[in-house]
Amino acid sequence: MIGRLQGKLIYKQPPGLMLDVNGVGYELEAPMSTFYQLPECGQDVTLHIHMIVREDAQVLYGFHDLSDRSLFRTLLKVNGVGAKMALTILSGMDANGFKHCIQLGDTDALVRLPGVGKKTAERLIVELRDRLGDDSSVAVNSGLRVTADSVRSHIEEAISALTALGYKGPEAMRMVKNVKDETSSCEDLIRLALKSSLSK
Repeated sequence: MIGRLQGKLIYKQPPGLMLDVNGVGYELEAPMSTFYQLPECGQDVTLHIHMIVREDAQVLYGFHDLSDRSLFRTLLKVNGVGAKMALTILSGMDANGFKHCIQLGDTDALVRLPGVGKKTAERLIVELRDRLGDDSSVAVNSGLRVTADSVRSHIEEAISALTALGYKGPEAMRMVKNVKDETSSCEDLIRLALKSSLSK
């Protein structure tokens, strides 16, 4: 099993990225909490890996922080939560925010995430309240902002990323439109769009 990769960042388009490790390109999926902390393409980066082997594929998931990978693995143990939903949760709120929702039983905040219905939110709270109660490894991820070339491409990339996270196309466009004048960074657009959506 692959647990860690260190190499050159070749491309990044949420939720996918590629690392060149000694001439071998590894395709990974990652939550936005990791994308916020990625360097510019062409630079070296180290990611903690979770590998899922299916009959039709071997999928690698990359995380900047061990705490994110730990929470991802914990989420996968919840009945009805798959890798895509786990990535969506980690993209929509930081680990401390998620832990806070679980401890308070805040289903309203959880159901604002795409793909998380009320029953799933209630299941998350019931199954994780004890597991996350005093987990000191769950920590806030600070975002390092990455600058790209054009505002227009940032907007298109942000909408594409939100759609990949489970939001409908028109909803993703509305979310980005509401915050597009506040920043020119793709990662910031996504972060602010998610934050704005979850605060309503």
